[in-house]
Amino acid sequence: MATTRIDRALVADTALRLLNEVGLDGLSLRAIAKELKVQAPALYWHFKNKQALLDEMATVMYRRLAQEHDGVPGARPDAPWQELLAGFNRSLRTMLLSYRDGAKVYGGARFTGTDHARPMEVLLTAMGAAGFAPADAVLAGTTAYAYTMGFVAEEQGMGDEPFDVGARAVRLADFPLAAAAGPGLFEDYDERFEAGLRMVIAGAEALYA
Repeated sequence: MATTRIDRALVADTALRLLNEVGLDGLSLRAIAKELKVQAPALYWHFKNKQALLDEMATVMYRRLAQEHDGVPGARPDAPWQELLAGFNRSLRTMLLSYRDGAKVYGGARFTGTDHARPMEVLLTAMGAAGFAPADAVLAGTTAYAYTMGFVAEEQGMGDEPFDVGARAVRLADFPLAAAAGPGLFEDYDERFEAGLRMVIAGAEALYA
């Protein structure tokens, strides 16, 4: 193989590009090394294992998102906390959906940089000004985040083939309410995401603000 000068940034960028081609299950340090035309052991100088690489990939994913915004992604810095929280989660969903298996890569990752700190500071400051105790602001923020991560994981897990809601209704004919729930489970993802996000934020406002 030819010798290529590599660093963490090049490896992470290559991994994210390959992710969209092969998915998370097909992404390996060996595959990345082949793409970079280096021996696989060369990557271990930069990442001790695949999880370390996933941490860096998630960091780069967020960094790309944050670089497009001033303050919290998806909202102006001086917006009310509700808009900040909603804007961040909308932007997060859009970003995750732009990568194949984006939620799988991002979920549970530990950031290797500090790009997330300023948006978090802006959001928590706004929530504090609205009357949230620090712990309650964190709980509200992480609950909205968990909602978005779970929603996108389910959304991406459905794959590219449309779900046959009609066939499902036939199978569940003896359970009319469950059968009728099909569209609310498998259709109109954008509308359902927005409705659920409003529900989470309204609950936080009612409980803590």
